[in-house]
Amino acid sequence: MAIQIIFNVLIAFMWMFLSETYDFVAFVKGLMIGAILLFFLRRFLPGKYYIVRVYKLIKLNFIFLRELIFSTFAIIALVYKPKMTMEPGIFKLPTELKSDWELSLLSNLISLTPGTLTVAVGDDNRTLYIHAMDLPDVEAQINDIKNTFEKAILEVTR
Repeated sequence: MAIQIIFNVLIAFMWMFLSETYDFVAFVKGLMIGAILLFFLRRFLPGKYYIVRVYKLIKLNFIFLRELIFSTFAIIALVYKPKMTMEPGIFKLPTELKSDWELSLLSNLISLTPGTLTVAVGDDNRTLYIHAMDLPDVEAQINDIKNTFEKAILEVTR
């Protein structure tokens, strides 16, 4: 993937030099032309076509923003209830993530979402211990994290 990005930037600079316009618009045009060329030459380059991974990274950002907004409103609703009916708790989240980078990204996304906090990583580097401010159903919380954050991280990294 990295070599494809380097090739795309080189093609963009070549486009700027050949068209003799040295501005941002010419660079962006060169990036688009480079992306099209790399799409047609993708079988000669190692790895998957990098634009797909960029798209999935943008999708991960939107998933995080959606979860951030929804959890913020859920926490606001919990805080402003006249009667405290929260059920805080710590639960164990088994993950399919293998690398330290993937695991730390998941931990950070969980901790940045209001109402949840990653407390510890298991000794096997395959489990996370998470504190939730309101935990009525552990399985629903586990499935929610697996179907949003973990699934999107796996799409980006593999």
